[in-house]
Amino acid sequence: MKYFNPTSPHPDRAVQAWLILVGMAKRRQTATYEGLSLCMYGKEAPGVLDKILGHIVWFCIDNGLPRLTVIVVGKGRGTPGDDIPMGSLTLDEEREKVYEYDWYDIYPPTNLELQNAFNSH
Repeated sequence: MKYFNPTSPHPDRAVQAWLILVGMAKRRQTATYEGLSLCMYGKEAPGVLDKILGHIVWFCIDNGLPRLTVIVVGKGRGTPGDDIPMGSLTLDEEREKVYEYDWYDIYPPTNLELQNAFNSH
């Protein structure tokens, strides 16, 4: 059996984040960067999630999916980070698309698919 550990590369951690975020989206929840890092690492991990979430957002964009990462927000500001591409919709519109999408109807992406999406941008 394989486990996520502190040395797991970003594409592997992106798979982990995908699983967490899909569950949150189905429950119409948001996560703070701090809360997501606590869930994934068991501790605060500032500055680590940007590339991990970048894998997810580029996969979503490349495959015509709502930007799953818009449900991850800064604790003080309540919005996603500035480096997360938003597209033409408002934050509220994009978040509603994430909440309404049937995420359980698609297979989760593999670490290789997430890495390829990230590397192509």
